[in-house]
Amino acid sequence: MDSILYWSIALIAVAFAVLVIFLIRTLISLRKTLENTASTLDSLETQLQGVTKESTQLLHKTNALAEDVQQKSAALNGVVDSIKGIGDTIQRLNTSVRRISDDIGHRAENRSEQVSQAVEWSQAAMDIWSKWKHRKDLDKQPQR
Repeated sequence: MDSILYWSIALIAVAFAVLVIFLIRTLISLRKTLENTASTLDSLETQLQGVTKESTQLLHKTNALAEDVQQKSAALNGVVDSIKGIGDTIQRLNTSVRRISDDIGHRAENRSEQVSQAVEWSQAAMDIWSKWKHRKDLDKQPQR
């Protein structure tokens, strides 16, 4: 019975040794995994710092560009206002020219009747003068 006890203790010792060996191997593997994870996290932190730096620079450039666009837009507002003023002036000029043109057209229509009457009277006067001259010429000719 003693030998069974010794053999049981020996078996327990061997099992414990195997358990310790596998536990050590598992812990070593876990340590390597944690070291790789730490290395990956360090690399990721470095990359993240680079991305953060680039993002900050890009944000500053974007802000500068937005400010530049705003300044140029404000400068163009004066030009746009000037162009609007020119457009208003041209519109008023067109209105004035249209009004003058309409007035001239109405005057021409009113005077065209007077001119027509004057031409008719002139024609009548020339006909009378022509007939008078013709008679005068006939009177001057010797009679036969």
